[in-house]
Amino acid sequence: MHNEFEITAPLNVRGSGSSFRVMDQAGNRAGKQIPPFTSINLPSADTPLLPGAHRSNFDLNIPKTCKIMPMKRILFSVIIILFSVASKGQNTANLRMNLEKNRVYRFRSSSEQTITQTINGVQQTTESKVAYVMSMKMIDSNQDFMVAEVHFDTLINHTNTMGKAVSVSSVNEGDIRSSESADVLSCIMNRLSKNALYVKIDYTGKPVEVVNAAILPRLVLNDTANITIQGPAGQEVKKQLAETVSETNLKTMVEMFTHYLPGREVSKGEQWTITNQLTSGGMMLDIVTTYRLDRLDGDKAWISSESAIKASDNAAPIESGGATVTYGDLKGISRADMVIDAFTGLRIEETGKTSISGTLGISAAGFSMQMPMEIKGENKVIVLQ
Repeated sequence: MHNEFEITAPLNVRGSGSSFRVMDQAGNRAGKQIPPFTSINLPSADTPLLPGAHRSNFDLNIPKTCKIMPMKRILFSVIIILFSVASKGQNTANLRMNLEKNRVYRFRSSSEQTITQTINGVQQTTESKVAYVMSMKMIDSNQDFMVAEVHFDTLINHTNTMGKAVSVSSVNEGDIRSSESADVLSCIMNRLSKNALYVKIDYTGKPVEVVNAAILPRLVLNDTANITIQGPAGQEVKKQLAETVSETNLKTMVEMFTHYLPGREVSKGEQWTITNQLTSGGMMLDIVTTYRLDRLDGDKAWISSESAIKASDNAAPIESGGATVTYGDLKGISRADMVIDAFTGLRIEETGKTSISGTLGISAAGFSMQMPMEIKGENKVIVLQ
């Protein structure tokens, strides 16, 4: 809305662009009735010019009464608009994968887990420490998904069961012919770390396909016939190796680094849910995770999550060493807090805790038993570059 001012002397304006200086014909600034440095509604193009003036300089006669909007009011309005836009920007974010093409992003995941099993009233404890380093580079994209070149640079798993320590590490070359299962597994992890995965990932971060899934096992498991471990132990090792390089497991490995985004714009306080199915230690688990956008600050977003964990309804029993293991009543919960880059959608850091408990049913020829089990773990993910 414009203010109307009465002009008591002939005036003109000089300037170019949207800001004008109001002066009298002698070149002096106008009196208090019209503040200097104001914006005006210019008269129409047929307004006569002052003698010697050029229209390109915006030297125009002004009628006795004209409408003028003071610059202070304009600036105040602009500030209000910018403040409103900034406030909206700090309350909403488009949380989806948005990677720079051919840039390498690296992450480290580490977890510590304690598994307590009770057999005939005696507790047995297994402790494990797992560390993965993954690098990812987006090499192509379309409106539905991106294609990323993924490397698992480091894969390490240390376990200690009742004082017996076993270490599997991709850092070691291992030996496919070794009589120790840890050496055989390390050999395969080493090979896996040297081969790239090409993965289609949608913009929520969910891996939808490992493009070279059919080729990878032939590269990594080409000489498993040379495994010398015999009997049920040898069969178990071969089964574990095949599961490790299966497409399902490879997608799960990638997913734990990438799949947590809504793939759309969300507001502060808004929630979204992601459902995953995970196979761990031969157990198939359903995980339903609810995420919440807690805070936005610049290019960072703070997200909290809570997961409900249970055995899958269609989970097949585990067959191991001639025994059948059922785990249908396993249930648990996991809570985590993460900070992500709101522009790329990638984690900056995350910490979480998990608790799972239930009873395993174990049966074999001539016997059956119930074994209570409890799993407690902590995990951390950080960006390396």
